[in-house]
Amino acid sequence: MPVTPAWAAALALKKYNRHVGSWAVGDDASLPFAIPLHPPTEAQALASVSAAVDWAKSWEGTADVLWTERRWASLGQQRIPDRVQLDTPVAVAAFAGKTTHWQRAFSRATSLLDSVPLPHTDRFATAVARSVEELAALAPEDFTRLFGVLEWLRVHPASGLYIRQLPIRGVDTKWVQKYRPLVTRLHEAATGESGLGLADKPDLVRVRFLDPALAPGGLADLAAPVTELAAMDLSPEVVYVFENLESVLAMPPLPGAVVVHGSGYAVDRLARIPWIRDLGVVYWGDLDSHGFGILNRLRAQGIALSAALMDLDTLEKFKDLWGHEPKPAVGTMQHLLPEELAVVEQLATRGNVRLEQERIDWTTAMTVLISTRR
Repeated sequence: MPVTPAWAAALALKKYNRHVGSWAVGDDASLPFAIPLHPPTEAQALASVSAAVDWAKSWEGTADVLWTERRWASLGQQRIPDRVQLDTPVAVAAFAGKTTHWQRAFSRATSLLDSVPLPHTDRFATAVARSVEELAALAPEDFTRLFGVLEWLRVHPASGLYIRQLPIRGVDTKWVQKYRPLVTRLHEAATGESGLGLADKPDLVRVRFLDPALAPGGLADLAAPVTELAAMDLSPEVVYVFENLESVLAMPPLPGAVVVHGSGYAVDRLARIPWIRDLGVVYWGDLDSHGFGILNRLRAQGIALSAALMDLDTLEKFKDLWGHEPKPAVGTMQHLLPEELAVVEQLATRGNVRLEQERIDWTTAMTVLISTRR
């Protein structure tokens, strides 16, 4: 079937979208690109002369179309379009209606490649190629800022500054947060560094001191960096770690007790706090595969712990409050105890069910938590 101009343009656009990144960094191995137009045969032309004529006329004036001469017994010599021949990125972009996009993509890719001292590494060219769509989509002022940020980071690869401190005009925290993946990808590829060398926000841990005698300066509820909590000289009798913040806030005063918000899979940071690591914890997470995944992660840090309200009896007692876990945890949980692995197996066997912490009434929860103090 003869190819129409619209269909050929769609094929060119598909080719362009697939290869614009590599073309922008000078890799044109995927060119030239030819689109056969499958002109009608003599029999097809005889069957509908007007359709054949209209099809041929639809290609008149179109750039990069190669025409051929055909001598047909019934219709005589005819000049018909045979194929579209696109030899350069410019030609493909023009045929696909992407000239403006190509000019912007190529110009910005070239500027970035030229900004890095020679010789360019394949890694940087690959990163630029991968980023071409993002680069082309940037407003002119944002590309200028990106260029400035990359140059500054290359000169100061380990500044230790917070984003707010960067001495780059027009670059603020929101801008860096929005474009951080792009900046990181290009910076790491250009320099071989890992990360941007900037200061991260403090890693805060929410802690409640349930015994006033343990509260530093009388502060019973605080969120502090791990490093500062690690420096505290504390000797609690029991440390509870809960995944649910509401449960943390609901805990009543208890002699010698501290309760910590685990914050999901970031729970392993607690191993850097000696008075938690050395004492061990009572852990209470959601009764689902991820709850046990977090428990496994915490125990992998060498922290002694016992799990509360994460057993088969609790699961059965609150069967009417089960929910469904849409994306169960995967992988081997090698640090779980046999009885904990049995619960994980039952959760899966029963259809990836889950029992969230807040489904368990508070009276039952408190009775069990107090009984499991280490």
